[in-house]
Amino acid sequence: MNRTAIYPGSFDPVTYGHIDIIKRATNIFDQVIVAVADNYLKKNLFSKDERLEMLKEATKDIKGIRVEAFQGLVIDFAKKNNVNVLIRGLRVISDFDYELQMALTNRRLNEKIETLFLMPSEGYSFLSSTLIKEASSLGADVSSFVPKSVEDKIKEKLKNLK
Repeated sequence: MNRTAIYPGSFDPVTYGHIDIIKRATNIFDQVIVAVADNYLKKNLFSKDERLEMLKEATKDIKGIRVEAFQGLVIDFAKKNNVNVLIRGLRVISDFDYELQMALTNRRLNEKIETLFLMPSEGYSFLSSTLIKEASSLGADVSSFVPKSVEDKIKEKLKNLK
């Protein structure tokens, strides 16, 4: 039996925390679909294509994953891919309320969907893409939080916004 899960998110940008969750998920599942949400309601720094490119580069050495974009409900994407497990990362206790609401809503919309929460290593438990973007925009060195290729893309993007 091929066990597959979906790890959805905006990944704007991908961080070492995301990569840690992806690696943990591949220890449990045969295949992990890293699904980049294309949500027009969310103001992303990077386009869907840029986020896909950064994720593919950052995860190129991880076996058992597939990176692709989706629009709409993740449960519809899961059904289309014949997957019933969603991976969500929990960093800190404040994540729990939102993630629980989302998991219960997804289950109500499709009772076959299960959500598996994974915690990143302690060293990544405080990381968020928002924090990385803000720190970088203020001139901070974010090299310990994101891969070099992502750091370069952040710097380039922020330089072009000024």
